[in-house]
Amino acid sequence: MEKDIRDFHMPRYQELPDVGLYLVQTVKYINSFLTPLGCMEITSSMISNYVKKGYIKSPVKKQYYAEQIAYLFFIAIVKNVLSMENIQKLFEMQKQTKDTKTAYNYFCQELENMLCYIFYGKDTVEDVGTDAGGEKKMLRSTIIAVAHIIYLSHCFDELDQA
Repeated sequence: MEKDIRDFHMPRYQELPDVGLYLVQTVKYINSFLTPLGCMEITSSMISNYVKKGYIKSPVKKQYYAEQIAYLFFIAIVKNVLSMENIQKLFEMQKQTKDTKTAYNYFCQELENMLCYIFYGKDTVEDVGTDAGGEKKMLRSTIIAVAHIIYLSHCFDELDQA
């Protein structure tokens, strides 16, 4: 399991599909990256509900594009520690300060950073990004909580296998 986390890589915004993906393709794409995390996935019905409630934009001709996929990655990962209402608040904060590409790439880098810190006991956490504002602190706190849940999930999985 640890090897999966050490090699874990979130696709950066520019790596996301630049062609539309249908709902089933979107689910498979996102879950293929989340598998090493072990404790999170997204389903078609979840995505449909996020669209209905306005958390993400509606698909264009039933297809999801990079911006929607970036938001879905974020939701799939942080929904274990935040309510959808608080996730929406983070989205609103993000839209006021950073474009989606910058915010999403920061999230990816920070998640990988925290996973390495928690799983492998690095002495210090790398400083990611240049903004030291409240938004960054809130996002980092969310990611720390997520990384701890992922770590604990892996620990319990190893206990079950032993």
